[in-house]
Amino acid sequence: RLVQQAPSVPRKGLPFRRFIASPKLAGTVQRCLQDGASRDPLPVLLECAPGPGVLTRTLLNAGVRVVALESNPAFLPNLQSLENSLDGQLKVISGDFFRLDPLGSGTLKPPAVCSEKLFDAMGVSAVPWRADVPVKIFGILPQNKERTTLWRLLFALYECSSIYRYGRIELNFFVSEKEYKVLTAKPGEASAYQAFSVLWQVGCEIQLLHMEPWSSFVTNLKNGELAIPKSVRLPNDHLCLVRLTPRQNLFTGSLEPTNTSTFIFMVKQCFAKPTCRLTDRLNSWSLDDTDQVLSSLAIQKKAEARHLCPEDYRRVFEALQNSSVFTETWFHDEALESVRNINL
Repeated sequence: RLVQQAPSVPRKGLPFRRFIASPKLAGTVQRCLQDGASRDPLPVLLECAPGPGVLTRTLLNAGVRVVALESNPAFLPNLQSLENSLDGQLKVISGDFFRLDPLGSGTLKPPAVCSEKLFDAMGVSAVPWRADVPVKIFGILPQNKERTTLWRLLFALYECSSIYRYGRIELNFFVSEKEYKVLTAKPGEASAYQAFSVLWQVGCEIQLLHMEPWSSFVTNLKNGELAIPKSVRLPNDHLCLVRLTPRQNLFTGSLEPTNTSTFIFMVKQCFAKPTCRLTDRLNSWSLDDTDQVLSSLAIQKKAEARHLCPEDYRRVFEALQNSSVFTETWFHDEALESVRNINL
């Protein structure tokens, strides 16, 4: 049966958020999330910050099993009422996905969420890395936390920590168009190609599912203002629904969760000066056989950091794993400090 439509969005007492309020857009997103689905049963879908629940209802009507993670008390009664009217298809949990596993010790203060407790409440157990995707996650990234959220998830991915302790968790996020351009940037695209691009492309298959104008979303700002972020160098006329699926072969060869902080640090250091030649960067690490390493990888000696493709960075890292440079204490300490700063 069709579930009744959701109430309107309250505009007071909330941090800035965007919502899906259009049934038409909700239908488009639902079809994107189920695109190519052939497994039976389908993995559970964790919907982050569902708000008024327009998409929630559309997913339920399509037969999807949904866990709704909502932090604002104004939305919880309606979602919980919907949960009680169904036979286990919907589970509502109070919490904020974008405050997942905060650093530090002590008791978590709501709406922060512990991934272990969240997945336990969802009834999801860990599976081997090469197994099928156990959970799909959908959300609209908070505008003021977009890059920070993606960095933290990136570190969790490479370390197999947080949500990735449970397997290859699939992310389906609406991100700004400019952020999508960075995620998928190619070598030589000076305005977009960054360490961030390389690391996500090495770690995940990135698929654009849909592009939607900013005006299609509702905000909780006064007078319904859209608050579209400005962008000078990159287009930013849409929100992009992007699927990030961890690669099954990510942890093969010399790349392992125990040394990925070094890989991340290496890529970041290379992009500290994108026009720097790779040989100069490697020589700055006191590596004696730079020419031999690059020659064995068929990489030109004059190649600049910005011109190497993501897979080249992985190949360079694996070659360097056979040298002494990554066993030196200073390099290890710098890598750990880099991780700590990103996760603040």
